[in-house]
Amino acid sequence: MKKLIILGSLLGALVSLNSCRDEFLESEPTETLANPDAQSKLNGLYLMMVNTGTGGTKNHDDFGQKGYDIYSDLLSSDMVLSAETYGWYSQFSRLNGTADYTNLVNYKPWRYYYRIAYAANDVIAGLGGNDATVTSVNDKYAMGQAKAMRAYAYFNLMQFYTPAYDASGDGVPLYTSTSVAAQPTAKQSEVYAQIIKDLNEAVALLEGYSRPNKGVVNKFVAEGLLAYAYAATGDYTNAAKASLDIVQKGGFPLTKKEQAYDPAFQKGGFNNINTESWMWGFDITEANDLDLVSWWGQADIFTYSYAAVGDYKSIDLNLWAEIPSYDVRKNQFVTVTENKDGSLKLSDADQPGDYEAVPANKFYTPQREIQGQRNIVTDYVFMRVDEFYLLAAESLAKTGQEAQAKIVLKKLLAERYSDSSKLALIDTLSGAALLKEINFQTRIELWGEGKSYYALKRNRGTINRGPNHLYFVGQQIPYNDKRLYLKIPQAEINNNPHISN
Repeated sequence: MKKLIILGSLLGALVSLNSCRDEFLESEPTETLANPDAQSKLNGLYLMMVNTGTGGTKNHDDFGQKGYDIYSDLLSSDMVLSAETYGWYSQFSRLNGTADYTNLVNYKPWRYYYRIAYAANDVIAGLGGNDATVTSVNDKYAMGQAKAMRAYAYFNLMQFYTPAYDASGDGVPLYTSTSVAAQPTAKQSEVYAQIIKDLNEAVALLEGYSRPNKGVVNKFVAEGLLAYAYAATGDYTNAAKASLDIVQKGGFPLTKKEQAYDPAFQKGGFNNINTESWMWGFDITEANDLDLVSWWGQADIFTYSYAAVGDYKSIDLNLWAEIPSYDVRKNQFVTVTENKDGSLKLSDADQPGDYEAVPANKFYTPQREIQGQRNIVTDYVFMRVDEFYLLAAESLAKTGQEAQAKIVLKKLLAERYSDSSKLALIDTLSGAALLKEINFQTRIELWGEGKSYYALKRNRGTINRGPNHLYFVGQQIPYNDKRLYLKIPQAEINNNPHISN
């Protein structure tokens, strides 16, 4: 696998912030830049997405964006923690950490996303501020990236720390400058207005930008974030427009059938940033110094870490059982059994075994040796084009354009169904049945990629925990249950005089 390392060290010292926020957010990194230009700072910002400890702890679930992808997948209950041997993520299987503002699960994403937001604010300030008219082409592209990354941070904060979109409801504190004092929570409408403004500006600023690698935000990544933001607020007309623009003009082909599941294990694995359908990700190399504390360590049985020794991250068996046999994605999941010598055996997930439906045929290191990967060199995926076929189909259906929604959905399913005649089933659907099918396809297509939680919240869904969950089996839990979203953490409450428990 050819590797392209994103250059740049950690973000340089930020402009001094209010002292109480400094104490909590620890927004000034421990390293400085050799070359303090905007792009170097942005490169440092991107590194925060994969570095360990960016959530302010040494915990083994603190490793940037992919760590919080696991959080959100577990909150949606589409991902199941099969054992609590080492304790990581037990708060999600028990649904007790999220409701307790003193629990660190609430602190880590808060610190991480605000650190990203403040870093982006620093870049924007260095380029002249929010309303600056930048003339240099490089400055224009840097400003576009910074505004997209600020929006990325606030969008995820809003997803995690609110039950669902409510224009007049409380959101999170909104900072668009490096020099403001601690702020109270803004209304959700205000936060989303800033997110959408930033992303529209980013899309325009990044027009024509040829990025050095997929670790860097370009126009279509910004537009993907914009599509999600529109959908979260219920603006499905604009969500469809942005999604279709990516599908039609982005130049990213769909993930192919043999990439979704390759029985020869040569073309699949969701492990290579050079996969053409990937829009945004990170090219992990040994220089990134990742090992068992990583997404691969927590999710992949072929990596030496927690997933390989019993703390499996499995698909909810109710969801898996709904996947038809002619859908190749059913084969992404396997049964794991333990041999007498302690070694592990993989078999088809419809066979009896100790643990059902582990994603060993979706996410795997190329060597496929159990516990074989010690130093992480397999890549991280943050966004791929398949998401926007699904979001376009959903948005079109919700705006009364069902015929077009079916066309878009069937394009994706043509690369997932082994029996093409089954595509005709989509044509029989309409109304609520069509939307239910699109949501189902979203959940199985993007399983393990941190996107099911977005769908749960924007569709105001109800989860039904399957038989392989450790707790609350068979219980129906609505999207706005207080256990399904995070709480403003104790450290922020202690240090921000405008916020109380």
